[in-house]
Amino acid sequence: MPHVITQPCCNDASCVPVCPVGCIHPTPDEPGFASAEALYIDPATCIDCGACVAECPVGAITRDTAPAAARFLELADAYYQRNPLPFGIPDAPPPPARADGGELRVAVVGSGPAGAYAALELLEYPGATVDMFDRLPTPWGLVRGGVAPDHPSTKSVTEVFERAAASGRFRFHLNVEVGTHITHYELAAAHHAVVYAYGASGDRRLEIPGEDLPGSASATEFVNWYNGHPDFADRAFDLSCRRAVVVGNGNVALDIARLLVADPAELAATDMADHALAALAASSIEEVVVLGRRGPAQAAYSTPELLALTDLDDADVFACSDEVTVDRDQLAGLRSDPLGLAKAQAAAELATRRRGAARRIVLRYLCSPLEIMGDQRVTGVRVARNRLERGPDGDVRAVSTGSEEIIEAGLVLRAVGYRGASLSGLPFDHDRGVLPNHQGRVLHARTGEPIPGVYTAGWIKRGPSGGIGANKKCALDTVAALLADHSVGLLPTPAATPQDLDALVRQRQPAVVGVHEWRAIDRVERERGAVQGRPRRKLASFPALLAAAEADDSMPTVPLPIDADGFHV
Repeated sequence: MPHVITQPCCNDASCVPVCPVGCIHPTPDEPGFASAEALYIDPATCIDCGACVAECPVGAITRDTAPAAARFLELADAYYQRNPLPFGIPDAPPPPARADGGELRVAVVGSGPAGAYAALELLEYPGATVDMFDRLPTPWGLVRGGVAPDHPSTKSVTEVFERAAASGRFRFHLNVEVGTHITHYELAAAHHAVVYAYGASGDRRLEIPGEDLPGSASATEFVNWYNGHPDFADRAFDLSCRRAVVVGNGNVALDIARLLVADPAELAATDMADHALAALAASSIEEVVVLGRRGPAQAAYSTPELLALTDLDDADVFACSDEVTVDRDQLAGLRSDPLGLAKAQAAAELATRRRGAARRIVLRYLCSPLEIMGDQRVTGVRVARNRLERGPDGDVRAVSTGSEEIIEAGLVLRAVGYRGASLSGLPFDHDRGVLPNHQGRVLHARTGEPIPGVYTAGWIKRGPSGGIGANKKCALDTVAALLADHSVGLLPTPAATPQDLDALVRQRQPAVVGVHEWRAIDRVERERGAVQGRPRRKLASFPALLAAAEADDSMPTVPLPIDADGFHV
């Protein structure tokens, strides 16, 4: 059996250049890379050399012959049937020349994947130094705070990011909020360029009645809560109901559904926040309904995430047969859409998959929420039943049939997308929720021309779509533009020194967390986790994180705040 890329794939594409026969696609320079659910190894070309295995940052590549791996081999085979080698893609333009001389001081705002990859790429330039800012005391953004706790392989990509932190030309300024502790103009004055990669931390609303009732919340809140985000240390969710509804059909919706029905003993071996572990262990939820307004072929979740959901041992996962049936016309439209066809086929297989487990996930399609019902708190969701119609542009739309139903539930979580926020001193596209830009160069709001020395990468550049791999390519494209501008003298000369910057930051925020302090937090969390056989026990409040940041390296533990239930906060 050739090697195969499985569910944890992050699209980082580190495996692509090490393959001696070029059998891993799509590559970052090929069409479809940005929208690819995963990368695929061509079964007919793979020589089983294993070079890709060592390079994969998340352990997604295997030669395992187990049935689970065989399903991903089928996906790869289907991909190459529709995209046969050679692809015939023209060679990518050469990267800008990187001279060995010339100072280049760059600030990166945001420490998530886009910011981390931008820093790594910048540090390849011999004259570059990087100052990374983040308002949290901990780095790595959604890898730490968004990836589900039961996906530890995906989290291991932070080992790649740590290479930047290990550089003598890199500095952390964590627990420092740009726009509060330091302005854009002050940051720009101390650097040749600033790269804004602070992501999209807001959430989209449904804009339906009852959305603000107790028992209704955003997926963003829930995910931050179970991942130990310090802004949500005091948040509580009532899990005493029997049924929860998750509105949305993306990977986040599946993550939430899976965790709500997971075996508490299995979650206890993860880095999930202690307060969430306690709440989920006492949860009464038996059923989670996941609502999607269109059909399974149009679902935003990835096929690997759906396949991973079906591997649950202690919960049923099934769909309603009348909502996953693909008629002849729809099948014809899916012939040129292998991803949609794979999703439709996987959902159809779930229509008859019931084992009688105590907990279950029900995937509902062709349902649009009209109202979250209840007087004092959530009691249910009123939904419209839809049918699919293909518009003049070829897009498949959900159209109401006029039929409605009520799904009783005590908890409703909306997982319908993230949204970026504006930052003082920068232009902002309020319609798209991004920084207006061209190829990563931030554009002036009035003239539409690039603002010298101001760049953007990641979700705040292009909108909240794509995972780790898409953010890597996005960051590298931005850095290429920055270096090209630097090579022709378009970047402004800093007016302030690094020492000026440090003095200003510490005056405004004495509790700044640098590389040394982050190492202390990381060590404390790992030591606390090791006692219980867990990868780490996250510190879930600002006081606890900052106390750990001040821990002496010679001390094995550090006194930490304890809440009323006896948990470290």
